[in-house]
Amino acid sequence: MTRDGVTPEADAGYRAGLAAALAAGGAVLAASGSAVAAVEAAVCVLEDDPHFNAGRGAVFTAEGRNELDAAIMDGATRAAGAVAGVTRTRHPVSLARAVMASSPHVLLARDGADIFALEQGLEQVEPGWFRVEERWQALQAMKAAAARGESLFDKTLKYGTVGAVARDNAGHLAAATSTGGLTGKRWGRIGDSPLPGAGTFADDRSVAISATGSGEDFIRVGAGHEIGARVRMLGEAPQAAADAVIAELRGIDGDGGVIFVGADGSAGWAFNTPSLLRGRVSAAQSAMVAIFVDEA
Repeated sequence: MTRDGVTPEADAGYRAGLAAALAAGGAVLAASGSAVAAVEAAVCVLEDDPHFNAGRGAVFTAEGRNELDAAIMDGATRAAGAVAGVTRTRHPVSLARAVMASSPHVLLARDGADIFALEQGLEQVEPGWFRVEERWQALQAMKAAAARGESLFDKTLKYGTVGAVARDNAGHLAAATSTGGLTGKRWGRIGDSPLPGAGTFADDRSVAISATGSGEDFIRVGAGHEIGARVRMLGEAPQAAADAVIAELRGIDGDGGVIFVGADGSAGWAFNTPSLLRGRVSAAQSAMVAIFVDEA
């Protein structure tokens, strides 16, 4: 996204959504809640906000469906839970947490994930609840382009995956990510968001990260784990490690970015695109949000 391509109304909506997510996660931490609970709370807010490609507002598959992916990871234990291709759970990130807490597995997909959500008593909605007209029109435009002989898959499309990372009062880390994937995705495509070590990662020994961008490329470089490994094994600062992996991503023509928080308490982001919707808050600093590359 560039400044010229965003209306003032959309800009304000994005910033309001980021601020609300920070408030929700920050409130958990201020009450001495866990990092896991904080990232879940923040992502739930964004899953309900139609400005973002997660939950309500998710993009459509080539078949005209919303198929949602999410993951959560606890840095204290390296426990993780993830879901892919879910269709009726209002908050996929909460379903991912239920997989982590109440199943022997890490990743559940499609019908199995939907059944597990019912068994766990998580809030269900009709599929139409996720629909936002702008996302539907994006699919129609893509199909029209395909009819002209252009590729149906375009990795340069605007993304919108949401995520949160946190460090709590006990020094534990957590990360969560949620997404609708790519407009026009086919054949049950799953990206990096629900894959621990790719788009979502947390380890108290190093860093917690959540990624957004061209998911196939984040999978190829193992972005989350790679950042953690650089911190833990090479002794790099989290910012330096994140910058190095985003540079590596660019080397294979990958686009996107990560948000991170380190075991050392440092927090920030790295990205190679004109914008990354981002924000942070801490006990020592008031909340701030930003969108474009030239914002502090």
